[in-house]
Amino acid sequence: NEKIEFVWNAAVEGIQGDGAVTGLTLRDTVDGSVRELPIEGLFVAIGNDPRTHLVHGKLDLTAEGTIAVDGRSSRTSAPGVFAAGDVIDPSYRQAITAAASGTVAALDAEHYLAALEDH
Repeated sequence: NEKIEFVWNAAVEGIQGDGAVTGLTLRDTVDGSVRELPIEGLFVAIGNDPRTHLVHGKLDLTAEGTIAVDGRSSRTSAPGVFAAGDVIDPSYRQAITAAASGTVAALDAEHYLAALEDH
């Protein structure tokens, strides 16, 4: 869509508007230049690398670097360890999908603990 502009290597210095966003002040993180950008909408992406370095060598990871889970569950390769949110989602990386994934992980953990009590 020609109305969408991706702005890389930029930090938001200011947001303009009164009741609705009308513009941004952006600082280029490479050369330090500042520019004004008129806008009608805004979507901020803060990075694309999953933060899984703490589990390297401890849990199975996918080719994308996310934590591998069993199907639609949150079960990982280690019994009793569950993963949720952006560390398992190479596609959407949205707060709402991360929240839903957290609910799945909580339910999976509850079922896991209940099964331990039954033994």
